[in-house]
Amino acid sequence: MADTIDAIGAVTAEPAASRGGRRPGSGFARYLATKLVAAAVSFLATLVIGFVLFSLMPADPVQSITRGRPTSDAQMAQLRKQLGLDQSVPERFFHFVTDTLSGHLGNSWEFQQPVSSLIGDRLWPTLLLMGTATAISVVLGLWLGIRSGWKHGSWLDRIATGASLTLWSVPTFWLGMILLITFSVGIGPIPGFLPAGGMSDPAITGGLDHVLDVAKHLVLPCLTMVLVIFAQYVAVMRSSIIDELGSPYLLTARAKGLRDDDVRRRHAVPNALLPSVTMIFMHLGTVLGGAITVETVYSWPGLGQLSYQALKVPDLPLLQGTFIVFSASVILMNLLADVIYRFLDPRVRAQ
Repeated sequence: MADTIDAIGAVTAEPAASRGGRRPGSGFARYLATKLVAAAVSFLATLVIGFVLFSLMPADPVQSITRGRPTSDAQMAQLRKQLGLDQSVPERFFHFVTDTLSGHLGNSWEFQQPVSSLIGDRLWPTLLLMGTATAISVVLGLWLGIRSGWKHGSWLDRIATGASLTLWSVPTFWLGMILLITFSVGIGPIPGFLPAGGMSDPAITGGLDHVLDVAKHLVLPCLTMVLVIFAQYVAVMRSSIIDELGSPYLLTARAKGLRDDDVRRRHAVPNALLPSVTMIFMHLGTVLGGAITVETVYSWPGLGQLSYQALKVPDLPLLQGTFIVFSASVILMNLLADVIYRFLDPRVRAQ
């Protein structure tokens, strides 16, 4: 039987390019070019939506900037001219697109600084928080989902499924407040022992102590994100593994005498990973903007808290800049997911 399977595999693996007369790699180049064009179109659509959306907002930029300051009509007219508000809509859209493509996202009304500089300063804290939380969630969620799905109905499956469904439905801000009260404020005779907010203690400026201090401040916001995100990976991976359990190729692998662990690791898991890979890249795409609630609860100085501060004013250039950056990150991660999918899924390569 093994010889027969090998022979079938050899026939199937015969290069389709040679049969169709295509050069090796030309299919991937065309596939990549198609996805790049689609990503570029999506980004241009994002620019159009961003311009229209923020242009239609009722907030008056000049009134927002001069709020609480004595300003004459001549000064307000001059300010409108400096902001380009005296230009026609097509002119403003042309300057908006060219400035964005050159990396200039305007100036913040609230902070009186370039938006790109503000976003750059807040990028690292958000990447640290969301990157750490996503990495822990992926490893923990996939491992638990594989174990639960492979032996569904067991005590581990019942506990993991119940916990993941419960945590998935819990509001993030509520969970953050509960953890904050429990581990920072303290309950009853048990005192709090973790920082309540911020990214570091200003009194600790450098060296290993600073690294440990940042890690200590990272615990609660990271734990909040992990408890919410990892549950999604458990549910998706468990469902994918259960779908694969009755597949003929698993019966063939068992008939060849492979151990149960080898069948799960070498055959079931690679095929069941595809939906989880999609979810991983979706999460990576929303990493920059997905921590608004957690960063606000824990005063974490990242892009989420920056967006919340911009919403309160409202600071339209800053909101517009963060909207473009968040959208671009989603488009970029979807592009990477499409490229990686081609290597993981033979059905995509056959298209």
